[in-house]
Amino acid sequence: MKIFLFLSLPLYALDQFTKFLVLRFIPPNRSLALIPNFFELVHVTNTGAAFGSFKNNNGFFIALSCLALIVAFAMLLRGGSVDSWRNIALGLLLAGIFGNLTDRLVHGHVIDFLLFDLGPHVPKFLHPWPAFNVADSCICIAVVCFIIYSFRQERTGPRPK
Repeated sequence: MKIFLFLSLPLYALDQFTKFLVLRFIPPNRSLALIPNFFELVHVTNTGAAFGSFKNNNGFFIALSCLALIVAFAMLLRGGSVDSWRNIALGLLLAGIFGNLTDRLVHGHVIDFLLFDLGPHVPKFLHPWPAFNVADSCICIAVVCFIIYSFRQERTGPRPK
């Protein structure tokens, strides 16, 4: 439960606070260039999943988020392995799911606001990188932590005799 209190809740609060600021200070479909031609704060909405895929499926993603929350909480409460990579991944995942689920329930869509433009030398789908938010970042970092955890489990798991 410590991971939930000290990682998930603060990141969830950061996600919601940054989205509040975007709603308050950046008009919809507008941007504020912080580093010209590289990084902007924008105000865009997303009714789908990553990269704007599966648009207008908010109800489906609400149900999927609720299911994911149940599974993540069950894994966290189940205990078992006391591996920090696993626990951090679960904490990040909970923060990300809660953040985007709150948006879907309150606003009917997810609010994205971080926009990086990696330049014209990258493939077209990366120019600019699709807008995202703190919750999306938590989910992506959680995936990386789960991958690290799984590789660590393979090395430290029982060896065949």
